[in-house]
Amino acid sequence: MLGVPVFNTVREAKEATDANATIIFVPAKFTKDSVLEAIDAGMKLIFTIAEHVPVHDMMFCYQIARARGVRLFGPNSFGVISPGKCKAGFMAHRMFTPGNVGVMSRSATNCYETVLMLSNNGIGQSTCVGNGGDMIPGSTFVDVLPDFQADPETKAIVIIGEIGGNEEELAAAYIKEHATKPVVAMIAGKNAPKDRSMGHAGAIVSADGTGSAQSKEAALQDAGAIIAQSTQHILEIMLELKSKGKI
Repeated sequence: MLGVPVFNTVREAKEATDANATIIFVPAKFTKDSVLEAIDAGMKLIFTIAEHVPVHDMMFCYQIARARGVRLFGPNSFGVISPGKCKAGFMAHRMFTPGNVGVMSRSATNCYETVLMLSNNGIGQSTCVGNGGDMIPGSTFVDVLPDFQADPETKAIVIIGEIGGNEEELAAAYIKEHATKPVVAMIAGKNAPKDRSMGHAGAIVSADGTGSAQSKEAALQDAGAIIAQSTQHILEIMLELKSKGKI
């Protein structure tokens, strides 16, 4: 179709093209079957786009992916892009520019806004990853941090988190023990009321305060990350790091 080969199954596509990544655009209720088909076909990198995938479906996919050595991202991921090299997702690649800042985000919009401001101010990106905003993510920040830490092209790391879950706290523990590069973190959702989901399925603060922006910021700050209050603030911090020759 329009010069693009079309196959009946993922396995056929894998065998014919030796593809090593897949992006799943099916609705949430079909995501589980699609992920399992991709894993069975031998795909080692899977991105799921749909939001509000049933929790038990994603828990099952998570465990199977880990057991098979598959990198699974999402649900609600925008994909991944290394500007000027490769893109797997639906982001507007023209706003991304090659550089040395690694970005990972639970929110697509906040990532795009940050990247556009960075690019417009001469700060490029090494790789940008959409972790997704659902309750059960296939890969969390702590899964991606070692990749950025080991990547020679990444000189600084930006984490765009949000309320809900404990991804940011786990990332803080890794940063405290292993990170040698500057880490800038922003947590969206400071004004969200408890027990109410805001936007993403996973963006909900428990009644006891677990998952709040305040607890996440405290953990990250204690680990040595620089806390940004907005996407504009991320830019300001990165410009300061650039002026100091750290990126």
